[in-house]
Amino acid sequence: MPDQSSKVSSEYDVLSTLWQDHQSANWPVAGDPHEGELMTLDTVVAGCVTYYVEERELDIQRVGILEDCLGDLENLMPDLEPDAQAYFERLQQLGTVLLKLGPKI
Repeated sequence: MPDQSSKVSSEYDVLSTLWQDHQSANWPVAGDPHEGELMTLDTVVAGCVTYYVEERELDIQRVGILEDCLGDLENLMPDLEPDAQAYFERLQQLGTVLLKLGPKI
């Protein structure tokens, strides 16, 4: 059974790969009626990822914010165009992996 540090290392590798892919992706061009909300969710999740990469931890407040963002994304996903879905599915994955890495307590 892998130890906790190798699990964290593996999750961090997944986070790093997803983050690189997300940073190089173009914003979906479809005129979605929820575009403002989606931009905000993208910005907030990206901010949490950036914080984690710099600090190697999340605080409890950011965990709560991420959970809220993932809930909002889940509600918006069924209405997205296929091109936008790929972009926001990756954003969901980023948030999910980040929550797995979680706060240091």
